[in-house]
Amino acid sequence: MNCRSLGRRRPFSTLMLILLIALLGWVWQERVALWAFPDIISAYTAKEYCSCRYVMNNPAEYCHSYVKQWLPTSGFTEDTVSKRVTVSGMGRSNSAQWINERQGCRLQP
Repeated sequence: MNCRSLGRRRPFSTLMLILLIALLGWVWQERVALWAFPDIISAYTAKEYCSCRYVMNNPAEYCHSYVKQWLPTSGFTEDTVSKRVTVSGMGRSNSAQWINERQGCRLQP
């Protein structure tokens, strides 16, 4: 049995193997971006909610709907005294805090 006969006998399996190898190659090439993706969800939500709430002075209900995403967040806390928002999602947590009127909100390290 040679490779040519394997492709004729099992075309679906051969195609799936080729697609799997291509997918693994793409994942390897994009590994840095894929590793950073979970941080983007919580960071974006924290920063945009903080800006909506404390820079634009919108009500909390409006800002929650404004930052709602397709991928849900698992935790959300807002400290109105210090004007700090912390959001968790996809295993990562990020905070944004209002600095002042000129600088607006900034992601916290």
